[in-house]
Amino acid sequence: MKLLHLDSSVLGPHSVSRQVSAAAVERLRQANPGLVVTYRDLTQTPLAHLTGLHLAAGQVATPEPSLRDDIAAGQAVLEEFLAADIVVIGAPMYNFTIPSQLKAWIDRILVAGKTFKYGATGVEGLAGNKRVIIAISRGGFYGADTPMAAAEHLETYLRWVFGFIGVKNLEFIPADGIQIGPEHRAKAVASALEAAGSLNAA
Repeated sequence: MKLLHLDSSVLGPHSVSRQVSAAAVERLRQANPGLVVTYRDLTQTPLAHLTGLHLAAGQVATPEPSLRDDIAAGQAVLEEFLAADIVVIGAPMYNFTIPSQLKAWIDRILVAGKTFKYGATGVEGLAGNKRVIIAISRGGFYGADTPMAAAEHLETYLRWVFGFIGVKNLEFIPADGIQIGPEHRAKAVASALEAAGSLNAA
Protein backbone atom coordinates (compact mmCIF):
# COMPACT_ATOMS: atom_id res chain seq x y z
CA MET A 1 0.00 0.00 0.00
CA LYS A 2 1.27 3.48 -0.91
CA LEU A 3 0.67 6.76 0.90
CA LEU A 4 1.37 10.22 -0.49
CA HIS A 5 1.93 12.90 2.18
CA LEU A 6 1.76 16.56 1.14
CA ASP A 7 2.31 19.72 3.19
CA SER A 8 1.55 23.23 1.97
CA SER A 9 2.00 25.51 4.99
CA VAL A 10 4.76 28.14 4.78
CA LEU A 11 5.17 28.15 8.58
CA GLY A 12 7.48 25.15 8.89
CA PRO A 13 7.63 23.73 12.45
CA HIS A 14 5.13 26.37 13.64
CA SER A 15 2.43 25.01 11.34
CA VAL A 16 -0.65 23.35 12.84
CA SER A 17 -1.62 21.61 9.61
CA ARG A 18 1.85 20.07 9.37
CA GLN A 19 1.61 18.73 12.94
CA VAL A 20 -1.76 17.16 12.24
CA SER A 21 -0.87 15.72 8.83
CA ALA A 22 2.27 14.17 10.35
CA ALA A 23 0.21 12.64 13.16
CA ALA A 24 -2.21 11.17 10.62
CA VAL A 25 0.62 9.63 8.61
CA GLU A 26 2.21 8.21 11.76
CA ARG A 27 -1.09 6.65 12.81
CA LEU A 28 -1.48 4.98 9.41
CA ARG A 29 2.17 3.91 9.34
CA GLN A 30 1.79 2.15 12.70
CA ALA A 31 -1.46 0.51 11.62
CA ASN A 32 0.00 -0.66 8.29
CA PRO A 33 3.63 -1.80 8.79
CA GLY A 34 4.20 -2.31 5.05
CA LEU A 35 3.03 1.19 4.13
CA VAL A 36 5.30 2.97 1.62
CA VAL A 37 5.26 6.73 2.24
CA THR A 38 6.24 9.41 -0.26
CA TYR A 39 6.56 12.92 1.15
CA ARG A 40 6.38 16.16 -0.80
CA ASP A 41 6.74 19.60 0.76
CA LEU A 42 5.05 21.96 -1.67
CA THR A 43 6.75 25.00 -0.14
CA GLN A 44 10.28 23.61 -0.29
CA THR A 45 9.96 22.39 -3.88
CA PRO A 46 7.10 24.50 -5.26
CA LEU A 47 5.58 23.83 -8.63
CA ALA A 48 5.31 26.68 -11.09
CA HIS A 49 1.85 28.09 -11.62
CA LEU A 50 0.20 27.33 -14.91
CA THR A 51 0.67 29.75 -17.77
CA GLY A 52 -0.49 29.95 -21.35
CA LEU A 53 2.79 28.31 -22.38
CA HIS A 54 1.99 25.30 -20.19
CA LEU A 55 -1.41 24.88 -21.77
CA ALA A 56 0.01 25.31 -25.26
CA ALA A 57 2.68 22.71 -24.52
CA GLY A 58 -0.02 20.11 -24.09
CA GLN A 59 -1.10 20.62 -27.68
CA VAL A 60 2.28 20.06 -29.33
CA ALA A 61 4.62 17.10 -29.61
CA THR A 62 7.72 19.07 -28.64
CA PRO A 63 7.23 21.67 -25.89
CA GLU A 64 9.33 24.78 -25.42
CA PRO A 65 12.80 23.77 -24.16
CA SER A 66 12.44 26.16 -21.20
CA LEU A 67 9.36 24.25 -20.02
CA ARG A 68 10.75 20.72 -20.19
CA ASP A 69 11.88 20.52 -16.57
CA ASP A 70 8.64 22.01 -15.31
CA ILE A 71 6.52 19.67 -17.43
CA ALA A 72 8.55 16.74 -16.07
CA ALA A 73 7.90 17.95 -12.52
CA GLY A 74 4.18 18.15 -13.23
CA GLN A 75 4.20 14.65 -14.66
CA ALA A 76 6.05 13.38 -11.59
CA VAL A 77 3.46 14.74 -9.13
CA LEU A 78 0.63 13.37 -11.26
CA GLU A 79 2.23 9.92 -11.24
CA GLU A 80 2.76 10.12 -7.46
CA PHE A 81 -0.91 10.91 -6.99
CA LEU A 82 -2.12 8.19 -9.35
CA ALA A 83 0.08 5.59 -7.63
CA ALA A 84 -1.11 6.42 -4.11
CA ASP A 85 -3.77 4.43 -2.30
CA ILE A 86 -3.95 7.03 0.48
CA VAL A 87 -3.27 10.76 0.24
CA VAL A 88 -2.72 12.89 3.36
CA ILE A 89 -2.64 16.66 2.88
CA GLY A 90 -1.82 19.46 5.29
CA ALA A 91 -3.89 22.44 4.14
CA PRO A 92 -4.01 25.71 6.09
CA MET A 93 -6.43 28.49 5.21
CA TYR A 94 -4.72 31.56 3.77
CA ASN A 95 -6.97 34.54 3.07
CA PHE A 96 -10.07 32.33 3.08
CA THR A 97 -8.78 29.63 0.72
CA ILE A 98 -5.92 27.21 0.02
CA PRO A 99 -2.24 28.21 -0.27
CA SER A 100 -1.15 29.01 -3.81
CA GLN A 101 1.43 26.20 -3.57
CA LEU A 102 -1.37 23.68 -3.07
CA LYS A 103 -3.35 25.21 -5.93
CA ALA A 104 -0.34 24.74 -8.22
CA TRP A 105 -0.27 21.04 -7.24
CA ILE A 106 -4.01 20.66 -7.84
CA ASP A 107 -3.58 22.18 -11.30
CA ARG A 108 -1.12 19.38 -12.12
CA ILE A 109 -3.36 16.52 -10.95
CA LEU A 110 -6.66 17.66 -12.47
CA VAL A 111 -5.87 16.33 -15.91
CA ALA A 112 -8.49 15.24 -18.42
CA GLY A 113 -8.03 11.60 -19.34
CA LYS A 114 -6.01 10.92 -16.17
CA THR A 115 -8.11 11.88 -13.16
CA PHE A 116 -11.39 12.78 -14.91
CA LYS A 117 -13.02 12.59 -18.30
CA TYR A 118 -15.93 14.17 -20.11
CA GLY A 119 -18.62 11.89 -21.47
CA ALA A 120 -22.14 12.00 -22.84
CA THR A 121 -23.59 12.29 -19.34
CA GLY A 122 -21.08 14.85 -18.07
CA VAL A 123 -17.90 14.55 -16.02
CA GLU A 124 -16.70 11.21 -14.67
CA GLY A 125 -14.04 11.09 -11.95
CA LEU A 126 -11.27 8.54 -12.49
CA ALA A 127 -9.55 8.71 -9.08
CA GLY A 128 -12.31 7.27 -6.93
CA ASN A 129 -10.21 4.38 -5.62
CA LYS A 130 -8.28 6.60 -3.17
CA ARG A 131 -8.65 7.54 0.48
CA VAL A 132 -7.91 11.24 0.96
CA ILE A 133 -7.35 12.71 4.44
CA ILE A 134 -6.98 16.47 4.76
CA ALA A 135 -5.71 18.23 7.89
CA ILE A 136 -7.04 21.77 7.74
CA SER A 137 -6.23 24.70 10.02
CA ARG A 138 -8.19 27.95 10.17
CA GLY A 139 -7.52 31.06 12.23
CA GLY A 140 -11.19 31.66 13.00
CA PHE A 141 -14.49 29.79 12.92
CA TYR A 142 -16.14 29.18 9.57
CA GLY A 143 -18.80 26.55 10.27
CA ALA A 144 -22.18 26.63 8.52
CA ASP A 145 -23.75 28.22 11.61
CA THR A 146 -21.21 31.06 11.92
CA PRO A 147 -21.24 34.61 10.47
CA MET A 148 -18.07 33.75 8.50
CA ALA A 149 -19.52 30.71 6.74
CA ALA A 150 -19.74 32.46 3.36
CA ALA A 151 -15.99 33.18 3.49
CA GLU A 152 -15.01 29.50 3.79
CA HIS A 153 -13.26 28.50 0.55
CA LEU A 154 -10.81 25.93 1.94
CA GLU A 155 -12.78 22.84 2.92
CA THR A 156 -15.60 23.60 0.49
CA TYR A 157 -13.16 23.99 -2.40
CA LEU A 158 -11.25 20.81 -1.56
CA ARG A 159 -14.48 18.82 -1.20
CA TRP A 160 -15.47 19.94 -4.69
CA VAL A 161 -12.04 19.31 -6.24
CA PHE A 162 -11.69 15.76 -4.95
CA GLY A 163 -15.34 14.98 -5.58
CA PHE A 164 -14.86 16.15 -9.17
CA ILE A 165 -12.20 13.50 -9.73
CA GLY A 166 -14.31 10.81 -8.10
CA VAL A 167 -12.93 10.60 -4.55
CA LYS A 168 -15.70 9.47 -2.22
CA ASN A 169 -13.51 8.38 0.70
CA LEU A 170 -12.66 11.93 1.82
CA GLU A 171 -11.94 12.79 5.47
CA PHE A 172 -11.25 16.18 7.08
CA ILE A 173 -9.46 16.80 10.36
CA PRO A 174 -10.10 20.43 11.33
CA ALA A 175 -8.24 22.70 13.73
CA ASP A 176 -10.33 25.85 13.99
CA GLY A 177 -9.88 29.10 15.87
CA ILE A 178 -6.11 28.83 16.18
CA GLN A 179 -5.63 32.60 15.98
CA ILE A 180 -8.34 33.46 18.51
CA GLY A 181 -5.96 33.03 21.41
CA PRO A 182 -3.56 30.57 23.08
CA GLU A 183 -6.32 28.65 24.83
CA HIS A 184 -8.34 28.21 21.63
CA ARG A 185 -5.21 27.20 19.73
CA ALA A 186 -4.19 24.58 22.30
CA LYS A 187 -7.69 23.11 22.39
CA ALA A 188 -7.98 23.01 18.58
CA VAL A 189 -4.58 21.39 18.13
CA ALA A 190 -5.24 18.79 20.84
CA SER A 191 -8.59 17.88 19.31
CA ALA A 192 -7.14 17.58 15.80
CA LEU A 193 -4.19 15.47 16.98
CA GLU A 194 -6.58 13.18 18.84
CA ALA A 195 -8.66 12.76 15.68
CA ALA A 196 -5.53 12.04 13.64
CA GLY A 197 -4.42 9.44 16.14
CA SER A 198 -7.81 7.75 16.00
CA LEU A 199 -8.08 7.37 12.22
CA ASN A 200 -9.33 4.05 10.93
CA ALA A 201 -6.44 1.85 9.84
CA ALA A 202 -7.79 1.41 6.33
